[in-house]
Amino acid sequence: MLKLSQIVAPGAIVPKLVSNERDEVIAELIDALVSSGAADPALRDELIARVLDREKQGSTGFGKGVAVPHVKHKSTKGMAVAIGLSPTGVEFHALDRQPVYTIFLLLSPTNDPDTHLSAMEVIFKNLSNESFRRFMRQAHSAEDVRSLLEEADGQPSRR
Repeated sequence: MLKLSQIVAPGAIVPKLVSNERDEVIAELIDALVSSGAADPALRDELIARVLDREKQGSTGFGKGVAVPHVKHKSTKGMAVAIGLSPTGVEFHALDRQPVYTIFLLLSPTNDPDTHLSAMEVIFKNLSNESFRRFMRQAHSAEDVRSLLEEADGQPSRR
């Protein structure tokens, strides 16, 4: 089974998002994937557009302060997740109409739908846990988030 800590790209954790606008937050998270080496810089604008197109089909703000925007792309080599935390909340048109504070952006190749589904499953399993969501909102650094991911995976924390 996939582990959360394995699919979050090293360097793609944004513990304090600059923007509180959905489209800009998505761009910040794609930029984090690009700067971490998990996404091709040449695909940046296309990936942002594809994620925003997916949002137009239906919000990925699932309620309880979380959103999981996701996109599949044929030129993506592997699966990668970026995590962004918003101290003020982002209007994501969530199902419960509440702001979103924790965003997991999933990027995966189109030729591996099973792994994409497995990644979504592990992300939702953790985000459905109230204490996981609460601790994510309390995280102040990428190291805090990484420790939470390892704890969620059943690995000993490095704290």
